[in-house]
Amino acid sequence: MTLRPILAICGTTGVGKSKLAIELALAFSNAVHTNNDGTRHPWRGARIINADAMQVYAGMDILTNKVSLDEQCGVDHLLMGFKKPGEQYVVGQWIRDATEAIEETHRRNQLPIVVGGTSYWMQHLVFPGRLVSSFDESDADLHEQTSSAPDEPTVASEQLYQAMAKTPHDLLQLYNNLPDVSPSAGTEPEAAYTLHSLLASLDPAVAARWHWKDTRKVLRSLQIIKQSGRLSSDIIHEQSQTSSEPRYRTLLLWLYARPEVLNPRLDRGLLKEVEELTTIAATQPETVQDAELSPEMDCTLGIYQSIGYREFSRYLNTPDSPERERNYVDAVERMKTATRKYAKRQVRWIRNTLLPVVNAANTATVQSGSLPVVPTYLLDATELDSWNENVRDVAQRITRDFLGEQNLPDPLAVSNVSKEMLSISNKTAE
Repeated sequence: MTLRPILAICGTTGVGKSKLAIELALAFSNAVHTNNDGTRHPWRGARIINADAMQVYAGMDILTNKVSLDEQCGVDHLLMGFKKPGEQYVVGQWIRDATEAIEETHRRNQLPIVVGGTSYWMQHLVFPGRLVSSFDESDADLHEQTSSAPDEPTVASEQLYQAMAKTPHDLLQLYNNLPDVSPSAGTEPEAAYTLHSLLASLDPAVAARWHWKDTRKVLRSLQIIKQSGRLSSDIIHEQSQTSSEPRYRTLLLWLYARPEVLNPRLDRGLLKEVEELTTIAATQPETVQDAELSPEMDCTLGIYQSIGYREFSRYLNTPDSPERERNYVDAVERMKTATRKYAKRQVRWIRNTLLPVVNAANTATVQSGSLPVVPTYLLDATELDSWNENVRDVAQRITRDFLGEQNLPDPLAVSNVSKEMLSISNKTAE
């Protein structure tokens, strides 16, 4: 079966992903619909599908870096700002909604452009079947699965049996009586920490992936162990050993800026985000109250996971005093640090997790005599003064050739930084 094409744009926060997506969408809306070889292609414009886990929520547009209506330039933006701030929305739900949006866009003979900084979502959209069972389920789905499961005990694997033998008795009692719904780290910190301690005792590799306050993922991990009789880490490792065929023929564009240039750019952008937080606190105190913006709030749920909420909670809840000013300075510095660390994690995920899966898929298709199924290009967005030359024009040329199924340029030769960042060890990633 011929795979339908999509464009996917990934990269760190603040690097210009939305800008490029809109430029490409407008180019294909206004261009003559012919390929470089003179043949016609069917695409009549494009639609943008959001792949940022925080931009799916309504509100806090500056804090979550949403593009404004004016900046959207009339291009449809789907899966953006449509969830309530405190609503849970996980990867499996997004994949379902994104595939529906892509199918609808293809039916319109328009090109889907998936763009966002949550590369984890994007990877599992393009490469299906790599999510561990139940990791993508909501609490309600998880409760329905476990409450309707048969009472017959699952036979434990040897690895799980050995882990259980070393687990304290009180934690084993918790394992045998797992809660139906994850406890709130804000209101039930002891229960949340104990739940994570149980996971750390049984499966330390997976426990290290989740903060103890991220009780939903901790509980899912434990439910997976209990239902399957196997350690989650063993299941993940087993899945990582098998290559996954992509769901779409995907052109992956990775926007990248060198940290020494990006970090000051991020710092300047934070000023607007800080202004938004303080303005809302001053003019809409009910919003702060509704959001439970307090030191005890649950920062693992909905939009409250955004960088800024946790960092500014103490400042916004401190009465006017010298301490409030100190809290403000501290919050700004912690927000800068959190943003830079997040950008590092985004790059690390792309290089260590996404690219190995992409390379494995491309190797398989090339060996079968076909073109790479997920051609991937790094575009150097370090110098904003050279954006058109280094980013926009290169992206448009590659996209036209991709849609026309023409031979594409060598990804390592597109820019000086491409060879450095795209060259990775041939390891299998999760």
